[in-house]
Amino acid sequence: MCKLVVIVSVSALLLVLATGQPTAESACCYFAAKNADILQPAQKAFITFDPVEKVESFTVQPKFEGNAADFGMVIPTPSKPKLDEMPRDFFKELAVFTILKKREQPESKLLPICLPAKRPGVEGEEMKKAEVRRSTVKVLEAGVVGSLDYKIITAERADDLYDWLKENKYSYSGDEATLDHYVKKKWFFTTMKVDTKQMKRNPDGTFAGEITPTRFQFASEQLIYPLKITQLSVKDKTEALFYVQAPYKVDLPGDMTYQYQWVPMLQNAQGWYAKGIFGTHDLPGQADDWINGIKDKTPALLQRGQQLGFNFVSGQRPQPNKDGRIATTLEWAKKLTADDIKLVKGETAYSEKVPNVDEGFTQADVNDPKKAEAVFKVINERLEKSRKDRPGGCLVREAPADDVKQLKLLAGHLKEGQFVTKFRKTFTKGEMNDDLLIVPAKLGEVEDKSEYEEILPTSPP
Repeated sequence: MCKLVVIVSVSALLLVLATGQPTAESACCYFAAKNADILQPAQKAFITFDPVEKVESFTVQPKFEGNAADFGMVIPTPSKPKLDEMPRDFFKELAVFTILKKREQPESKLLPICLPAKRPGVEGEEMKKAEVRRSTVKVLEAGVVGSLDYKIITAERADDLYDWLKENKYSYSGDEATLDHYVKKKWFFTTMKVDTKQMKRNPDGTFAGEITPTRFQFASEQLIYPLKITQLSVKDKTEALFYVQAPYKVDLPGDMTYQYQWVPMLQNAQGWYAKGIFGTHDLPGQADDWINGIKDKTPALLQRGQQLGFNFVSGQRPQPNKDGRIATTLEWAKKLTADDIKLVKGETAYSEKVPNVDEGFTQADVNDPKKAEAVFKVINERLEKSRKDRPGGCLVREAPADDVKQLKLLAGHLKEGQFVTKFRKTFTKGEMNDDLLIVPAKLGEVEDKSEYEEILPTSPP
């Protein structure tokens, strides 16, 4: 059980480990009353960045389980944030919006010999007592966002910050150097009080519930994510799922890049598709342009990936290397179009519909010798027309109808012309020694504009 502190995870659906330790990552630090336990089975985050205006935002929605009557969270940001309540099902709809599509050809259930379409494979020291002096903690703002009371504060000394938390009836047993890391950088801290009385109670008296999704918007010179604070409650490693909206496709820097998996995934997908499906290209999503643009740099990239033990295996998720590190994976990526915004508003279909080539006919028609030949002729003509009109098949995906209707919750948050990049990274504790920079996706000076909205024959499950 986690005793005094739980760190907010960035957005994975990662549950508590079998040992009872909570898995978590990034953005915030949670303080519970002494001797009370808080578990955090899931947390999500959506990040946006405007490099011209130098404005960043991230939205988090932690889910908690435990026995504390109340607890609080501390979120560090490089400047004073503006807080806004977000729709409660925001992340649920974001997941629905980014479901990968798959290609399907129409098939007949009535023909004597079925003609299956070629399709891709199916488808993260005890606290020092302060000397008698004036505290450096300053409360800059106090208010309510959703159901949460918050305060935005600054501190010039880490021990002052700890004393302030203690005075507000919260204890802390983490590494003082971690919060001092942010104090020295003169970051701001948002504290939020969580009252569990309104949450669902279990028979044993513990609670379970999700906190109101909250967006933090603040000025920032870089697209940066407060990762170092994660170390406080991570035993060995933790998984993160990022959704990032920016004017360009994004990646993680250095050896954290998803290119070690993305490039060989694309290379291995070449030759799987019939010619002409993507015009002059062999792959969807402008992937050919990316592969061709970096062909001189690819050998060195793949060699480095092998040195790190980040070997790509078609159709499989990456496995840990000898040091327990796992390669980052790209999960979805697209520059949003006017049609994407229409989809969010409910003005266009969520999925293409595969033609029913058997429409109007029954098994009885096939069993009737006088009708069977004519029925087969019509069905085959329909199949031939469909293959001619849509040689690549139809792009389909499935989601509950009610969830599709609720995509409108994303309206105003997803922007036409912006790139949304979704990627998964499992961080080991050794990879959390500093805050995380999220950078433009490129190799050398070549910008990666490739999109990923449909399942490739080499995609992992």
